[in-house]
Amino acid sequence: MGFKLPGIVSPKRSLTRSSSNANKTASRTLDIPKGYFAVYVGESQKKRFVIPISYLNQPSFMDLLSQAEEEFGYHHPMGGITIPCSEDTFLDLTSNLSV
Repeated sequence: MGFKLPGIVSPKRSLTRSSSNANKTASRTLDIPKGYFAVYVGESQKKRFVIPISYLNQPSFMDLLSQAEEEFGYHHPMGGITIPCSEDTFLDLTSNLSV
């Protein structure tokens, strides 16, 4: 009999991505570890990222969320927040944030 301890996520691996599919939204909510939340990023094709909630303490990320609120409001049918920027812009921003 043994115990399985959850793995520690390194800062380089704290940002995960998967392609969005509306049929899998319900099962994906279970895939989000404690201390993280899902966002959807992209201009035409949305990609799903699971990011640490510590990003909410970062002013640059809060500016991005304010833009998302202005463009999309609070209704998020995909189960995560939709962020109105390119995937490259999002990756550049989050790569500079501390976890």
